[in-house]
Amino acid sequence: MPIATVNPANGETLRTFDALDGQETERRLAAAHRAFRSYRTTEFSERARLLNRAADLLDADQQEIARTMTTEMGKPVKAARAEAAKCAKAMRWYAANAARLLADEHPDDTDVKDSGASRARVHYRPLGVVLAVMPWNFPLWQVMRFAAPALMAGNTGLLKHASNVPQTALFIEDLFTRAGFPAGCFQTLLIGSGAVEAVLRDPRVAAATLTGSEPAGRAVASIAGDEVKKTVLELGGSDPYVVLPSADVGKAAETAVTARVQNNGQSCIAAKRFIVHAEVYDAFAERFAQGMRALTVGDPLEESTDVGPLSSEQGRTDLEELVEDALAKGATALCGGGRPEGLDRGWFYEPTVLTGITPDMRIHREETFGPVATLYRVADLDEAVDLANDTPFGLSSNVWTRDQGEMDRCVRDLEAGGVFFNGMTASHPALPFGGVKRSGYGRELAGHGIREFCNATTVWYGPGSDAR
Repeated sequence: MPIATVNPANGETLRTFDALDGQETERRLAAAHRAFRSYRTTEFSERARLLNRAADLLDADQQEIARTMTTEMGKPVKAARAEAAKCAKAMRWYAANAARLLADEHPDDTDVKDSGASRARVHYRPLGVVLAVMPWNFPLWQVMRFAAPALMAGNTGLLKHASNVPQTALFIEDLFTRAGFPAGCFQTLLIGSGAVEAVLRDPRVAAATLTGSEPAGRAVASIAGDEVKKTVLELGGSDPYVVLPSADVGKAAETAVTARVQNNGQSCIAAKRFIVHAEVYDAFAERFAQGMRALTVGDPLEESTDVGPLSSEQGRTDLEELVEDALAKGATALCGGGRPEGLDRGWFYEPTVLTGITPDMRIHREETFGPVATLYRVADLDEAVDLANDTPFGLSSNVWTRDQGEMDRCVRDLEAGGVFFNGMTASHPALPFGGVKRSGYGRELAGHGIREFCNATTVWYGPGSDAR
Protein backbone atom coordinates (compact mmCIF):
# COMPACT_ATOMS: atom_id res chain seq x y z
CA MET A 1 0.00 0.00 0.00
CA PRO A 2 1.51 3.37 -0.99
CA ILE A 3 2.08 6.01 1.66
CA ALA A 4 -0.36 8.62 0.42
CA THR A 5 -3.23 10.94 1.22
CA VAL A 6 -6.21 9.77 -0.84
CA ASN A 7 -9.44 11.66 -0.23
CA PRO A 8 -12.11 8.98 0.37
CA ALA A 9 -14.89 11.43 -0.50
CA ASN A 10 -13.79 11.47 -4.15
CA GLY A 11 -10.91 9.00 -4.57
CA GLU A 12 -8.44 11.75 -5.47
CA THR A 13 -4.78 11.23 -4.53
CA LEU A 14 -3.62 14.50 -2.98
CA ARG A 15 -0.07 13.71 -1.81
CA THR A 16 2.33 10.79 -1.91
CA PHE A 17 5.36 10.17 0.28
CA ASP A 18 8.50 8.12 -0.16
CA ALA A 19 9.12 5.51 2.51
CA LEU A 20 12.18 6.06 4.68
CA ASP A 21 15.23 4.17 3.52
CA GLY A 22 17.29 1.99 5.82
CA GLN A 23 19.79 4.71 6.59
CA GLU A 24 17.16 7.21 7.73
CA THR A 25 15.31 4.57 9.75
CA GLU A 26 18.57 3.74 11.51
CA ARG A 27 19.20 7.41 12.22
CA ARG A 28 15.80 7.72 13.86
CA LEU A 29 16.25 4.56 15.90
CA ALA A 30 19.57 5.86 17.17
CA ALA A 31 18.03 9.25 18.00
CA ALA A 32 15.18 7.62 19.95
CA HIS A 33 17.58 5.49 21.97
CA ARG A 34 19.91 8.41 22.61
CA ALA A 35 17.01 10.62 23.71
CA PHE A 36 15.75 7.97 26.13
CA ARG A 37 19.05 7.78 27.99
CA SER A 38 18.74 11.42 29.02
CA TYR A 39 14.97 12.02 28.91
CA ARG A 40 14.25 9.23 31.40
CA THR A 41 16.01 11.25 34.13
CA THR A 42 13.88 14.39 33.69
CA GLU A 43 11.50 15.39 36.47
CA PHE A 44 7.76 14.83 36.15
CA SER A 45 7.29 18.58 36.36
CA GLU A 46 9.41 19.11 33.24
CA ARG A 47 7.63 16.39 31.30
CA ALA A 48 4.28 17.90 32.34
CA ARG A 49 5.38 21.35 31.20
CA LEU A 50 6.25 19.98 27.76
CA LEU A 51 3.06 17.95 27.42
CA ASN A 52 0.87 20.88 28.48
CA ARG A 53 2.65 23.00 25.89
CA ALA A 54 1.88 20.37 23.24
CA ALA A 55 -1.79 20.38 24.31
CA ASP A 56 -1.91 24.17 23.94
CA LEU A 57 -0.44 23.93 20.44
CA LEU A 58 -2.93 21.22 19.52
CA ASP A 59 -5.82 23.43 20.63
CA ALA A 60 -4.45 26.24 18.47
CA ASP A 61 -4.14 23.89 15.48
CA GLN A 62 -7.51 22.18 15.97
CA GLN A 63 -9.14 23.42 12.78
CA GLU A 64 -6.10 22.60 10.65
CA ILE A 65 -5.57 19.06 11.91
CA ALA A 66 -9.31 18.33 11.81
CA ARG A 67 -9.43 19.11 8.09
CA THR A 68 -6.32 17.01 7.54
CA MET A 69 -7.85 13.99 9.28
CA THR A 70 -11.12 14.39 7.39
CA THR A 71 -9.35 14.66 4.06
CA GLU A 72 -7.18 11.62 4.77
CA MET A 73 -9.73 9.16 6.17
CA GLY A 74 -13.18 10.67 5.78
CA LYS A 75 -14.57 11.31 9.27
CA PRO A 76 -17.01 14.24 9.52
CA VAL A 77 -15.02 17.37 10.26
CA LYS A 78 -17.04 18.14 13.38
CA ALA A 79 -16.04 14.72 14.74
CA ALA A 80 -12.43 15.40 13.79
CA ARG A 81 -12.45 18.62 15.82
CA ALA A 82 -13.89 16.71 18.78
CA GLU A 83 -11.12 14.13 18.42
CA ALA A 84 -8.44 16.83 18.57
CA ALA A 85 -10.06 18.36 21.65
CA LYS A 86 -10.21 14.96 23.33
CA CYS A 87 -6.51 14.46 22.69
CA ALA A 88 -5.62 17.76 24.32
CA LYS A 89 -7.77 16.82 27.32
CA ALA A 90 -5.98 13.50 27.72
CA MET A 91 -2.58 15.14 27.43
CA ARG A 92 -3.43 17.57 30.22
CA TRP A 93 -4.86 14.75 32.34
CA TYR A 94 -1.63 12.79 32.18
CA ALA A 95 0.44 15.91 32.75
CA ALA A 96 -1.53 16.48 35.96
CA ASN A 97 -1.69 12.87 37.18
CA ALA A 98 1.39 10.95 36.01
CA ALA A 99 3.48 11.68 39.10
CA ARG A 100 0.69 10.36 41.32
CA LEU A 101 0.07 7.29 39.15
CA LEU A 102 3.75 6.36 39.15
CA ALA A 103 4.52 7.26 42.75
CA ASP A 104 6.51 4.69 44.71
CA GLU A 105 4.42 2.02 46.39
CA HIS A 106 5.26 1.01 49.94
CA PRO A 107 4.28 -2.50 51.09
CA ASP A 108 2.80 -3.00 54.53
CA ASP A 109 5.42 -2.73 57.28
CA THR A 110 4.58 -6.20 58.59
CA ASP A 111 5.23 -7.76 55.19
CA VAL A 112 8.44 -5.76 54.79
CA LYS A 113 9.81 -7.00 58.10
CA ASP A 114 8.73 -10.54 57.28
CA SER A 115 10.85 -10.37 54.10
CA GLY A 116 13.91 -9.56 56.20
CA ALA A 117 14.11 -5.95 54.98
CA SER A 118 14.39 -2.81 57.01
CA ARG A 119 12.28 -1.15 54.33
CA ALA A 120 11.09 -1.81 50.76
CA ARG A 121 9.27 -0.10 47.94
CA VAL A 122 8.11 -0.56 44.36
CA HIS A 123 9.59 1.99 41.98
CA TYR A 124 8.33 2.53 38.41
CA ARG A 125 10.99 3.02 35.74
CA PRO A 126 10.42 3.58 31.99
CA LEU A 127 11.24 0.70 29.64
CA GLY A 128 12.85 2.64 26.80
CA VAL A 129 11.97 3.11 23.13
CA VAL A 130 8.41 1.98 22.41
CA LEU A 131 7.20 1.29 18.88
CA ALA A 132 3.56 2.27 18.26
CA VAL A 133 1.80 0.71 15.26
CA MET A 134 -1.39 2.71 14.87
CA PRO A 135 -4.53 2.64 12.66
CA TRP A 136 -6.21 5.24 10.50
CA ASN A 137 -9.69 5.34 12.06
CA PHE A 138 -8.85 7.68 14.95
CA PRO A 139 -5.54 8.88 13.57
CA LEU A 140 -4.86 11.42 16.32
CA TRP A 141 -6.56 9.88 19.36
CA GLN A 142 -5.13 6.39 18.97
CA VAL A 143 -1.63 7.85 18.96
CA MET A 144 -2.12 10.35 21.78
CA ARG A 145 -3.60 7.83 24.17
CA PHE A 146 -0.29 5.99 23.84
CA ALA A 147 2.04 8.97 23.51
CA ALA A 148 0.83 11.02 26.47
CA PRO A 149 1.34 8.32 29.13
CA ALA A 150 4.47 6.92 27.47
CA LEU A 151 6.21 10.29 27.42
CA MET A 152 5.08 11.16 30.94
CA ALA A 153 6.55 7.84 32.13
CA GLY A 154 9.92 8.76 30.61
CA ASN A 155 9.80 6.53 27.52
CA THR A 156 10.46 7.68 23.97
CA GLY A 157 8.26 6.77 21.03
CA LEU A 158 8.49 5.69 17.40
CA LEU A 159 5.23 5.88 15.42
CA LYS A 160 4.49 3.63 12.48
CA HIS A 161 1.12 5.03 11.43
CA ALA A 162 -1.29 3.68 8.83
CA SER A 163 -0.12 4.44 5.30
CA ASN A 164 -3.26 6.43 4.40
CA VAL A 165 -2.77 9.08 7.12
CA PRO A 166 0.84 10.25 6.58
CA GLN A 167 0.10 13.96 7.05
CA THR A 168 -1.52 13.32 10.41
CA ALA A 169 1.47 11.21 11.41
CA LEU A 170 3.92 13.96 10.49
CA PHE A 171 1.79 16.55 12.29
CA ILE A 172 2.10 14.58 15.54
CA GLU A 173 5.89 14.43 15.34
CA ASP A 174 6.03 18.14 14.57
CA LEU A 175 3.66 18.92 17.45
CA PHE A 176 5.99 17.38 20.03
CA THR A 177 9.00 19.03 18.44
CA ARG A 178 7.37 22.47 18.56
CA ALA A 179 6.38 21.86 22.18
CA GLY A 180 10.06 21.56 23.06
CA PHE A 181 10.49 17.82 23.67
CA PRO A 182 14.15 16.85 23.21
CA ALA A 183 15.15 15.66 19.74
CA GLY A 184 14.31 12.01 19.27
CA CYS A 185 11.64 11.79 21.98
CA PHE A 186 8.82 11.18 19.52
CA GLN A 187 9.36 10.44 15.84
CA THR A 188 7.27 9.23 12.93
CA LEU A 189 8.56 6.42 10.73
CA LEU A 190 7.09 6.65 7.24
CA ILE A 191 7.65 2.99 6.43
CA GLY A 192 5.59 0.20 4.96
CA SER A 193 4.25 -2.71 6.98
CA GLY A 194 7.00 -4.91 5.62
CA ALA A 195 9.62 -2.81 7.40
CA VAL A 196 8.05 -3.12 10.87
CA GLU A 197 9.65 -6.44 11.76
CA ALA A 198 13.21 -5.13 11.47
CA VAL A 199 12.38 -2.15 13.69
CA LEU A 200 10.65 -4.31 16.29
CA ARG A 201 13.57 -6.75 16.39
CA ASP A 202 16.09 -3.97 16.87
CA PRO A 203 17.57 -4.33 20.38
CA ARG A 204 17.11 -0.61 21.01
CA VAL A 205 13.32 -1.04 20.85
CA ALA A 206 12.07 -2.23 24.23
CA ALA A 207 8.36 -2.78 23.61
CA ALA A 208 5.48 -2.25 21.20
CA THR A 209 1.84 -1.29 21.20
CA LEU A 210 -0.56 -1.92 18.33
CA THR A 211 -4.12 -0.92 17.62
CA GLY A 212 -5.49 -2.53 14.50
CA SER A 213 -6.67 -5.72 12.90
CA GLU A 214 -6.31 -9.19 14.33
CA PRO A 215 -3.85 -10.30 11.60
CA ALA A 216 -1.65 -7.26 12.29
CA GLY A 217 -1.82 -7.95 16.02
CA ARG A 218 -0.87 -11.58 15.53
CA ALA A 219 2.13 -10.57 13.44
CA VAL A 220 3.45 -8.02 15.93
CA ALA A 221 2.78 -10.29 18.91
CA SER A 222 4.60 -13.16 17.22
CA ILE A 223 7.70 -11.10 16.50
CA ALA A 224 7.69 -9.49 19.93
CA GLY A 225 7.22 -12.89 21.55
CA ASP A 226 10.19 -14.25 19.66
CA GLU A 227 12.23 -11.29 20.94
CA VAL A 228 10.66 -11.49 24.44
CA LYS A 229 9.43 -7.89 24.30
CA LYS A 230 6.39 -6.43 26.03
CA THR A 231 3.33 -5.70 23.89
CA VAL A 232 -0.11 -4.19 24.33
CA LEU A 233 -2.70 -5.05 21.67
CA GLU A 234 -6.08 -3.43 21.02
CA LEU A 235 -7.65 -5.29 18.13
CA GLY A 236 -11.10 -5.69 16.68
CA GLY A 237 -14.47 -5.62 18.35
CA SER A 238 -18.04 -6.72 17.71
CA ASP A 239 -19.59 -5.06 20.72
CA PRO A 240 -23.06 -6.09 21.91
CA TYR A 241 -25.69 -3.46 22.72
CA VAL A 242 -28.25 -5.15 24.97
CA VAL A 243 -31.67 -3.55 25.57
CA LEU A 244 -33.82 -5.04 28.36
CA PRO A 245 -37.48 -4.35 29.28
CA SER A 246 -36.79 -1.81 32.03
CA ALA A 247 -34.76 0.40 29.71
CA ASP A 248 -35.70 3.84 28.46
CA VAL A 249 -36.31 2.51 24.94
CA GLY A 250 -36.46 5.91 23.27
CA LYS A 251 -33.13 6.98 24.74
CA ALA A 252 -31.62 3.57 24.01
CA ALA A 253 -32.63 3.80 20.34
CA GLU A 254 -31.40 7.38 20.01
CA THR A 255 -28.02 6.53 21.55
CA ALA A 256 -27.81 3.36 19.46
CA VAL A 257 -27.65 5.43 16.28
CA THR A 258 -24.65 7.40 17.51
CA ALA A 259 -23.05 4.30 18.98
CA ARG A 260 -23.21 2.54 15.61
CA VAL A 261 -22.25 5.28 13.18
CA GLN A 262 -19.58 7.17 15.13
CA ASN A 263 -16.58 7.65 12.85
CA ASN A 264 -18.71 6.46 9.90
CA GLY A 265 -19.15 3.14 11.70
CA GLN A 266 -15.41 2.48 11.59
CA SER A 267 -14.64 2.09 15.26
CA CYS A 268 -13.52 -1.00 17.15
CA ILE A 269 -15.63 0.04 20.15
CA ALA A 270 -18.73 0.96 18.15
CA ALA A 271 -21.83 -1.01 19.11
CA LYS A 272 -22.37 -3.47 16.27
CA ARG A 273 -24.76 -6.21 17.45
CA PHE A 274 -28.05 -4.93 18.89
CA ILE A 275 -29.60 -7.56 21.15
CA VAL A 276 -33.12 -6.57 22.23
CA HIS A 277 -35.61 -8.26 24.57
CA ALA A 278 -38.82 -9.35 22.84
CA GLU A 279 -40.96 -7.10 25.08
CA VAL A 280 -39.37 -3.95 23.68
CA TYR A 281 -38.00 -5.23 20.37
CA ASP A 282 -40.62 -3.75 18.04
CA ALA A 283 -40.51 -0.30 19.63
CA PHE A 284 -36.73 -0.26 19.60
CA ALA A 285 -36.42 -1.54 16.03
CA GLU A 286 -38.82 1.09 14.68
CA ARG A 287 -37.08 4.00 16.42
CA PHE A 288 -33.59 2.71 15.65
CA ALA A 289 -34.28 2.29 11.93
CA GLN A 290 -35.98 5.68 11.82
CA GLY A 291 -32.93 7.31 13.40
CA MET A 292 -30.55 5.61 10.98
CA ARG A 293 -32.66 6.71 7.98
CA ALA A 294 -32.59 10.32 9.19
CA LEU A 295 -28.80 10.58 9.08
CA THR A 296 -27.23 12.86 6.49
CA VAL A 297 -24.63 11.07 4.35
CA GLY A 298 -22.33 13.29 2.35
CA ASP A 299 -19.20 15.41 2.10
CA PRO A 300 -17.42 15.05 5.45
CA LEU A 301 -16.13 18.63 5.24
CA GLU A 302 -19.71 19.90 5.43
CA GLU A 303 -20.87 20.72 8.96
CA SER A 304 -24.28 19.17 8.32
CA THR A 305 -22.87 15.72 7.46
CA ASP A 306 -23.47 12.91 9.95
CA VAL A 307 -21.85 10.06 8.02
CA GLY A 308 -18.99 10.41 5.58
CA PRO A 309 -17.33 7.86 3.30
CA LEU A 310 -15.52 4.74 4.35
CA SER A 311 -11.76 5.16 4.44
CA SER A 312 -11.02 3.07 1.36
CA GLU A 313 -12.64 1.41 -1.62
CA GLN A 314 -11.60 -1.99 -0.27
CA GLY A 315 -13.24 -1.22 3.05
CA ARG A 316 -16.53 -0.56 1.31
CA THR A 317 -16.19 -3.71 -0.78
CA ASP A 318 -15.61 -5.78 2.35
CA LEU A 319 -18.71 -4.30 3.98
CA GLU A 320 -20.84 -4.84 0.88
CA GLU A 321 -19.84 -8.50 0.77
CA LEU A 322 -20.93 -9.03 4.37
CA VAL A 323 -24.31 -7.39 3.76
CA GLU A 324 -24.89 -9.20 0.46
CA ASP A 325 -24.08 -12.55 2.08
CA ALA A 326 -26.58 -11.87 4.88
CA LEU A 327 -29.34 -10.75 2.50
CA ALA A 328 -28.80 -13.77 0.26
CA LYS A 329 -29.22 -16.05 3.29
CA GLY A 330 -32.49 -14.52 4.43
CA ALA A 331 -31.70 -11.33 6.36
CA THR A 332 -33.94 -8.28 5.93
CA ALA A 333 -32.81 -4.66 5.66
CA LEU A 334 -35.02 -2.33 7.71
CA CYS A 335 -33.13 0.53 6.08
CA GLY A 336 -30.13 0.97 3.80
CA GLY A 337 -28.34 -2.00 2.35
CA GLY A 338 -26.43 -0.36 -0.47
CA ARG A 339 -24.64 2.67 -1.84
CA PRO A 340 -26.45 6.00 -1.47
CA GLU A 341 -27.71 7.71 -4.60
CA GLY A 342 -25.91 10.80 -5.87
CA LEU A 343 -22.58 10.02 -4.20
CA ASP A 344 -20.83 8.14 -6.97
CA ARG A 345 -17.27 9.41 -6.62
CA GLY A 346 -16.46 8.50 -3.03
CA TRP A 347 -16.61 5.34 -0.93
CA PHE A 348 -19.98 5.92 0.71
CA TYR A 349 -22.39 3.36 2.17
CA GLU A 350 -25.90 3.82 3.53
CA PRO A 351 -26.62 3.51 7.25
CA THR A 352 -28.11 0.03 7.41
CA VAL A 353 -30.04 -2.10 9.91
CA LEU A 354 -30.29 -5.85 9.25
CA THR A 355 -32.66 -8.27 11.01
CA GLY A 356 -33.12 -12.01 10.77
CA ILE A 357 -29.43 -12.73 11.35
CA THR A 358 -28.50 -16.41 11.66
CA PRO A 359 -25.23 -18.12 12.63
CA ASP A 360 -24.56 -19.26 9.04
CA MET A 361 -24.19 -15.64 7.90
CA ARG A 362 -20.67 -14.22 7.85
CA ILE A 363 -21.89 -11.01 9.48
CA HIS A 364 -22.83 -12.99 12.60
CA ARG A 365 -19.17 -13.83 13.26
CA GLU A 366 -17.15 -11.13 11.51
CA GLU A 367 -16.65 -7.50 12.46
CA THR A 368 -18.56 -4.96 10.39
CA PHE A 369 -16.42 -1.86 9.86
CA GLY A 370 -18.94 0.61 8.54
CA PRO A 371 -22.45 1.95 9.29
CA VAL A 372 -24.19 -1.44 9.37
CA ALA A 373 -26.02 -2.77 12.45
CA THR A 374 -27.33 -6.27 13.08
CA LEU A 375 -30.49 -6.55 15.18
CA TYR A 376 -31.44 -9.62 17.24
CA ARG A 377 -34.59 -10.50 19.20
CA VAL A 378 -34.10 -12.47 22.46
CA ALA A 379 -36.55 -13.95 24.96
CA ASP A 380 -34.71 -13.23 28.21
CA LEU A 381 -31.47 -12.13 29.86
CA ASP A 382 -29.95 -15.60 29.63
CA GLU A 383 -30.32 -15.62 25.87
CA ALA A 384 -29.05 -12.04 25.66
CA VAL A 385 -25.86 -12.87 27.58
CA ASP A 386 -25.25 -16.04 25.55
CA LEU A 387 -25.65 -14.15 22.29
CA ALA A 388 -23.52 -11.23 23.48
CA ASN A 389 -20.69 -13.66 24.25
CA ASP A 390 -21.11 -15.61 20.99
CA THR A 391 -18.24 -13.82 19.27
CA PRO A 392 -14.48 -14.23 19.12
CA PHE A 393 -14.15 -10.61 20.23
CA GLY A 394 -14.45 -9.07 23.69
CA LEU A 395 -13.63 -5.38 23.56
CA SER A 396 -16.55 -3.67 25.29
CA SER A 397 -20.31 -3.95 25.77
CA ASN A 398 -23.39 -1.79 26.34
CA VAL A 399 -26.42 -2.71 28.44
CA TRP A 400 -29.64 -0.76 28.91
CA THR A 401 -31.54 -1.65 32.09
CA ARG A 402 -32.71 -0.07 35.32
CA ASP A 403 -32.57 -3.38 37.21
CA GLN A 404 -29.58 -3.66 39.58
CA GLY A 405 -29.73 -7.45 39.54
CA GLU A 406 -29.43 -7.45 35.74
CA MET A 407 -26.52 -5.03 35.97
CA ASP A 408 -24.72 -7.29 38.44
CA ARG A 409 -25.31 -10.30 36.21
CA CYS A 410 -23.90 -8.52 33.15
CA VAL A 411 -20.78 -7.35 35.01
CA ARG A 412 -20.22 -10.94 36.11
CA ASP A 413 -20.95 -12.73 32.85
CA LEU A 414 -20.30 -10.51 29.83
CA GLU A 415 -16.94 -11.40 28.25
CA ALA A 416 -15.61 -7.93 27.54
CA GLY A 417 -13.08 -5.40 28.74
CA GLY A 418 -15.84 -2.95 29.67
CA VAL A 419 -19.53 -2.91 30.52
CA PHE A 420 -21.30 0.43 29.95
CA PHE A 421 -24.80 0.80 31.38
CA ASN A 422 -27.40 3.16 29.89
CA GLY A 423 -24.91 4.89 27.62
CA MET A 424 -22.49 4.13 24.81
CA THR A 425 -18.95 2.85 25.13
CA ALA A 426 -16.35 5.60 25.08
CA SER A 427 -12.73 5.91 26.15
CA HIS A 428 -11.66 8.41 28.81
CA PRO A 429 -8.16 9.08 30.13
CA ALA A 430 -9.18 8.25 33.71
CA LEU A 431 -10.59 4.80 32.82
CA PRO A 432 -8.61 1.75 31.64
CA PHE A 433 -9.40 0.59 28.12
CA GLY A 434 -8.80 -2.76 26.44
CA GLY A 435 -10.32 -6.14 25.70
CA VAL A 436 -10.23 -9.89 26.10
CA LYS A 437 -10.33 -12.87 23.72
CA ARG A 438 -9.34 -11.82 20.19
CA SER A 439 -9.78 -8.15 21.00
CA GLY A 440 -6.27 -8.16 22.45
CA TYR A 441 -4.61 -7.80 25.81
CA GLY A 442 -3.17 -5.17 28.08
CA ARG A 443 -4.74 -1.83 28.88
CA GLU A 444 -4.44 1.73 27.65
CA LEU A 445 -5.28 4.90 29.59
CA ALA A 446 -5.61 5.53 33.34
CA GLY A 447 -2.97 4.24 35.71
CA HIS A 448 -3.14 0.79 34.14
CA GLY A 449 -2.08 2.23 30.79
CA ILE A 450 0.85 4.31 31.96
CA ARG A 451 2.25 1.34 33.91
CA GLU A 452 2.15 -1.01 30.91
CA PHE A 453 5.45 0.36 29.66
CA CYS A 454 7.15 0.67 33.01
CA ASN A 455 9.47 -1.65 34.90
CA ALA A 456 7.85 -2.21 38.31
CA THR A 457 11.12 -2.44 40.22
CA THR A 458 11.24 -4.05 43.64
CA VAL A 459 13.64 -2.09 45.86
CA TRP A 460 14.67 -4.03 48.99
CA TYR A 461 16.83 -2.63 51.79
CA GLY A 462 18.42 -5.13 54.14
CA PRO A 463 19.32 -4.37 57.73
CA GLY A 464 21.99 -1.71 57.95
CA SER A 465 21.04 -0.14 54.60
CA ASP A 466 19.87 3.13 56.08
CA ALA A 467 22.07 6.01 55.01
CA ARG A 468 24.25 7.50 57.72
